[in-house]
Amino acid sequence: MEKKIVIVRTYSAGVNVGELVSRSGTEVTLVRSHKIWRWRGANTLHELAIRGASTTEYTRISEPSPGEVTLTGVIEVLECSPAAAENLMRPRWL
Repeated sequence: MEKKIVIVRTYSAGVNVGELVSRSGTEVTLVRSHKIWRWRGANTLHELAIRGASTTEYTRISEPSPGEVTLTGVIEVLECSPAAAENLMRPRWL
């Protein structure tokens, strides 16, 4: 089974993107997880999940986590399109 790349918005851990391992209630576990600090090229997280972020200097996406990340207080989980997944899983931190 192919792993889903998802965007996860939480109450206190911000916005993350990564490969979904599991989801239970308001808890999500990801691997290869990146923090999305800021972006351009999309107005909402829904649009970000469709087409990704711009590749300008403004967009900030962290290096991936070294292992599993468990996020609590999850507000929404958005599955990414293949194009958005490819775009968002690349770090951009200048």
